[in-house]
Amino acid sequence: MNKRTVGTVYEQKAAAYLKENGFHLLESNFRCRQGEIDIVGIHQECLVFVEVKYRKNLRAGYPEEAVDCRKQAKICRTSDCFRLLHPEYGRMQIRYDVVTICEERFKWYQNAFDYIVGGYGRGRKF
Repeated sequence: MNKRTVGTVYEQKAAAYLKENGFHLLESNFRCRQGEIDIVGIHQECLVFVEVKYRKNLRAGYPEEAVDCRKQAKICRTSDCFRLLHPEYGRMQIRYDVVTICEERFKWYQNAFDYIVGGYGRGRKF
């Protein structure tokens, strides 16, 4: 399996995990010129944008480490595009989550990072 296929498989597993935990899935693999968001949904009355990171093992480091400031800024810009295209969610609180999968163990970091304005900000808080 190539990396994209593996990524898709684990994004689907993450979506199933989130649904089992009360998450309402709106869209998978939302794409626009700004980038891609793996999962978009609603959880606890928040519009949630989720980045999924998978590692077979820890040899390449923790999957959380791959969600750096640059990636967070890209997710924020992409979420702006989603919200422009879907004004029906405009009044909802927004949250940025990260789901990691390593050695078949899931971790769900809710509110993993803050919105980054214009690509600059504090970065990760999880």
